[in-house]
Amino acid sequence: MSRGRWRPVAIAAGAAAFVAVLGATITDLGPWYQALRTPAWKPPDAAFGMIWTTVFALTAASGVIAWRAAPKGAAREWLIGLFALNGFLNVAWSLLFFRLQRPDWALIEVGFLWASIVALIIATSAHARLAGVLLTPYLVWVSLAAALNFDIVRMNPPFGPA
Repeated sequence: MSRGRWRPVAIAAGAAAFVAVLGATITDLGPWYQALRTPAWKPPDAAFGMIWTTVFALTAASGVIAWRAAPKGAAREWLIGLFALNGFLNVAWSLLFFRLQRPDWALIEVGFLWASIVALIIATSAHARLAGVLLTPYLVWVSLAAALNFDIVRMNPPFGPA
């Protein structure tokens, strides 16, 4: 493959790794998190890393497929903007929940994250159906994370009733 053919792959992989590492750096599973009451259905903490790794790999693949299928110019710029916004919202959720210890604020923010994934699915599917399909696990995972976030807020005063 020519160098130009690998460039989108390298950029997508680098961007996904950057968002993943930044989010992981912000994530603190220390005493505050361990003290939170969580629902019985919460996945084990060890599962989160594996799931996020899979989600980021699929997201990068989706970006490459959509990029290659999209016409040059505004369509590609729009895709880059949507992926960048999504990466920002992904990291912002971790910042709000873990660093600022505000699951209530994170619960509001996760709605924007979820909407950005829907926008990505629509935008990527317009260029390549497979690109949109690859984002479906991300939407499912963030939906589960939002439900977990909701239960954590509900179960932990002062964020919600006990």
